[in-house]
Amino acid sequence: MRRVLLAPLFAVSLTGCSLLVQTTPCTEADADSQVSAVWRPADFGGRDAVRIRLCVDDTCEERTSGSPDDPFASLPVRLPDDIGASTVPVRLTVTSVKSGDTVVEDSTRAKLHEQHPNGTSCPPTTWTATFRAHPDKGLTSPEGMKLQG
Repeated sequence: MRRVLLAPLFAVSLTGCSLLVQTTPCTEADADSQVSAVWRPADFGGRDAVRIRLCVDDTCEERTSGSPDDPFASLPVRLPDDIGASTVPVRLTVTSVKSGDTVVEDSTRAKLHEQHPNGTSCPPTTWTATFRAHPDKGLTSPEGMKLQG
């Protein structure tokens, strides 16, 4: 008789333990390691008035400034997935589309920060840094950047 009672109790105790160990499922958001520049297109004049070039090490990306009606624009430079917590050189060059003159030129070093877009126990792990491309100050912190005109 005791064997019959112990079997159901053992099954219930295992079920109870598995309920306590439930984990939150991972979302499937994809993300890349990158250094980005963000800006307000209105800060750089008319539609596509300047060309923004952002370089990290020897990898560069560029685009025009965008429409002044847009609240903000961005330009990412993708990094290797395994870059880790490193510091990388960053260069910003902003040139006038009309004249070709350099409007802003700046450089700094970016300390990459670990990000977990799907939660700390879920992949991927990315390494990122973000700067504001400012028309007078060059590469600055995006903290406090107003996204409206």
